[in-house]
Amino acid sequence: MIKDKVVIITGASSGIGEATAKLLASKGAKVVLGARRTDKLKRIADEIVKGGGQAVYQELDVTRQAENDAIVELAKDTYGRVDVIFLNAGLMPNSPLSALKTDDWHQMVDVNVKGVLNGVAAVLPTFTAQKSGHVITTSSVAGLKAYPNGAVYGGTKWFVRDFMEVLRMESAMEGTNIRTATIYPAAINTELLDTISDKGTAESMQGIYAKYGISPDRIADVVALAIDAPEDTTINEFTVGPANQPW
Repeated sequence: MIKDKVVIITGASSGIGEATAKLLASKGAKVVLGARRTDKLKRIADEIVKGGGQAVYQELDVTRQAENDAIVELAKDTYGRVDVIFLNAGLMPNSPLSALKTDDWHQMVDVNVKGVLNGVAAVLPTFTAQKSGHVITTSSVAGLKAYPNGAVYGGTKWFVRDFMEVLRMESAMEGTNIRTATIYPAAINTELLDTISDKGTAESMQGIYAKYGISPDRIADVVALAIDAPEDTTINEFTVGPANQPW
């Protein structure tokens, strides 16, 4: 059941994170929102509360372990527990490797990889102690298949796939009952394209998204499905895209 579950969402200020927060809150979840843009978080939380839901928020830079720890403490202090963490923050400044946009490479590793590591490190002691919990991550179809101009982005998303599979296996071995779910979105109409600084790559991606992009609400539906599954069940991987996608 989703009702009354305490759900932390990173990257919650727009796109998939915002859509998921609003959907889960409408189903009775208590959502804890984190992102760097607190003005947008405040607007989302206010909308949820005005609609009869429960939401709190806090500024969160997922690359900083202390801030990940703090949002877990916010959830526990406010609602008494944590049931789910949705590690959704991510960047996609794709470019050809020959462009040598090394700052973009390192930023993707910091957010897409270290952000997941930091989030899990923050919540794992709580989930282990209570012998329950659910870790959900946003990977990408680029974590399943290689694409030109997406070597580093894809690499970060391949990492998420492997990391989450090992987390699932180790939880089963250790008897901690931690559930996992990894989502592999295709073209989702969010602000992700805005992070692409390479002109040629941006134009190419915009064409793909214009033709095949779908609403972030569809990903929110999948997150809700994963959380709503029976407690003794792990629905581990979801690939989500338009019915006519070519990849």
